[in-house]
Amino acid sequence: MSHEIRADYQQQYLLPKCVEDWVPSDHPARFIREYVDSLELGKLGFKIRETVDGRPNYSADLLLKVWLYGYLSRIYSLRKLERACREEMSLIWLTGNNAPDHNTLWRFFRDNKITLRKLFQVGVKVAAKANLVGMVLHAVDGTKVTAKVANRSGWHRKELEKALGRLDESIENAMEEIERVEGEEQGDYRLPKELEDRGKLRQTIMSALEEMDSIQRNHLHPDDKEARMMKGDEKKGFGYNAQVVVDSESGLIVGERVVNDENDAHQLTEMIARVQDNVGGTAGETIADGGYFSGEELHKAENEEYGVLVSIKEKEGKYHSSRFKYDAEKDVSVCPEGEELKYGRTKKAKGMQYQVRIYRCLKYKTCSCRWQCSQAKCGKTVEISPYHEAIERQREKQKDPIKLGMLKRRMEIVEHIFGEIKQTMGFRRFTVNGLEGVKTQWSLLCTVLNLKKMYRWWLEGKTAMETRVKIFTTMISVRQLENTDYKTEGLNSFMRMYNNWPQSKFRFQNSILVL
Repeated sequence: MSHEIRADYQQQYLLPKCVEDWVPSDHPARFIREYVDSLELGKLGFKIRETVDGRPNYSADLLLKVWLYGYLSRIYSLRKLERACREEMSLIWLTGNNAPDHNTLWRFFRDNKITLRKLFQVGVKVAAKANLVGMVLHAVDGTKVTAKVANRSGWHRKELEKALGRLDESIENAMEEIERVEGEEQGDYRLPKELEDRGKLRQTIMSALEEMDSIQRNHLHPDDKEARMMKGDEKKGFGYNAQVVVDSESGLIVGERVVNDENDAHQLTEMIARVQDNVGGTAGETIADGGYFSGEELHKAENEEYGVLVSIKEKEGKYHSSRFKYDAEKDVSVCPEGEELKYGRTKKAKGMQYQVRIYRCLKYKTCSCRWQCSQAKCGKTVEISPYHEAIERQREKQKDPIKLGMLKRRMEIVEHIFGEIKQTMGFRRFTVNGLEGVKTQWSLLCTVLNLKKMYRWWLEGKTAMETRVKIFTTMISVRQLENTDYKTEGLNSFMRMYNNWPQSKFRFQNSILVL
């Protein structure tokens, strides 16, 4: 006779279950505990209590475990994280049945923004110490992440200017009406309440426009003035530009950063410098897409001796400016037909801080290719920047099939990281305001993404070790243990299997324990 399994709410236990039995031995909460317990939080900058006086507080290591495990479990809301500490068994185990509220969790984040960002660097150093980070090929890329604020409540120059025009017109009409009434009636005439409110609104709009002028932007949000209008995955809105550098061998993020620049043109060398700070060196080549192409950045990379490969979007057409060759000795630009363009003037590059030299064709009137070359009435002009030579060297470098093959791997190395963050981890919008808060949140996301990979290595290493111990135990139990030869043979067999275990995983586990 079969019986159905039902909940027995009257069940009583003679002894309660051990806390260590609440989660399996391979649960990620155990890895988070082991990882955080291996850190010297005081040296990192976390506040450690040194007195027994006063009300007890939640320790830094407990709150850090909650934050890391919360992000690992896709919990980004503080109130949801508070509820999970009371209801989710893994967090109950991790906190030892202590449940910090959302205010406590927020204060920990607020007071440790810079310190929390150090965790990413520590994690990368652990992986580097375990020889898990390759230094052959890295890829850099950026993604736009929506800011916490709503687009509809932002300030936009065109809308404000239209509203200001309407206000000026209504105020002028109201003032004319006041003058008419004062001329017909005697006594003081008080300014209408409606007009006072419009005057205040006008002053608010003027202040907003002045702020936009100061940052040279056409959009500004009053609740997050560091967010910028950017084109994201779906539409244009207020957001931030989040950057990562990914190692091709391990898939680990070895550099991260958040900026409020709308494009990636000035991020390349800064991101490589961050990798150098994190792992003590740079890859043989760091690859990037065309959004990072900048003569100035290529020049900086050469000065710093960084190996870089940046996709160059060559324009089609025989007579495009990129097809013209610059002759430094003659100080001329030579067109594809062999004609020399003479130096004309110098001007400031559009959107840049440096000057460019302008070379103009003087024979355009008699040139047989005149209209194929340029539609300008005064003939073809070519701009030569101070970084022209660095750009040409980059072009020559990419003629190497091996280098070109590296560049083609960019997408497979780095772009899946953003897919994992936005799709798998479900993070598409920052939940804090301000650049400092956003930097910390992005750093935590990158830290947790690395920990997910490290957790798999930790799990493989743990499973491998347990398997080998079981084999060794079984081997000895089957043999006659009093026979020394059997003992020696069993030990030698175990050591041979142990030595075949991937050493990188072993070093990784040791790196955590001795950090």
